[in-house]
Amino acid sequence: MTTFPSPPTASAASGTAAPRALVARVEHLTKSYGSSESAVVALAGVTFALHRGEFTAIMGPSGSGKSTLMHIMAGLDTPSSGRAWLGDTDVTALNDTELTVLRRRRVGFVFQAFNLVPTLDVEGNILLPFELDGRRPTTTERAWIDDLIISLGLTDRLRHRPHELSGGQQQRVAIARALGSRPDLVFADEPTGNLDSRSGREVLALLRTACAEYGQSIAMVTHDPVAASYADRIVFLADGEVVREQGRSTPEQISSLMLAMERA
Repeated sequence: MTTFPSPPTASAASGTAAPRALVARVEHLTKSYGSSESAVVALAGVTFALHRGEFTAIMGPSGSGKSTLMHIMAGLDTPSSGRAWLGDTDVTALNDTELTVLRRRRVGFVFQAFNLVPTLDVEGNILLPFELDGRRPTTTERAWIDDLIISLGLTDRLRHRPHELSGGQQQRVAIARALGSRPDLVFADEPTGNLDSRSGREVLALLRTACAEYGQSIAMVTHDPVAASYADRIVFLADGEVVREQGRSTPEQISSLMLAMERA
């Protein structure tokens, strides 16, 4: 398993395990599309929290609201009512410019479609968040990024364009880009959806290791019980509501819960 480098500001471990702080939370979150009788309710009063250093899977049937929830928490969409926080920042109170800065500096993204820039090489894609922020990485940040590149096995691929990489390699670049600025929270939207089973397992192991070794906070939207089995915690949505939370579980246990939800 890949071992990520220690973050530049990591402190010595304490002998007493402290409760995990909250990295993000939502309260009474609702989202509707359309109006009057034709309105579609995507979220119906969702309240829950994400803990720092935890790998959380968000699951549910199609149309359950899981992607809408992620988009609002990441500042990509606005709720009809309710509030969402990233740390102590009320995301739902920010204007468009403030949301852009928040996403650039405090949130990382790993998508199913990789979303790499085809004209940039691997290093250019990894450093893209810094370019968009109009700055170069500091010496400490550059050392962290270089360690990530080594840990993710990308050292020999830095001058390759995305089309010259396998799907698994492209997703590794996306993970390096997401972790490079050490964001508060990484959102992963079906990150293994375009990968074969072996590459998918490697990516999931990388995400889990990022939490365990680096203390990264990750929220992953998925419909795949195998992918969800890598998470520390699983939040189940149905009809726009949180209906269950579960600790680490096997794919079989998760499949049974999902089947029961579908029947209900």
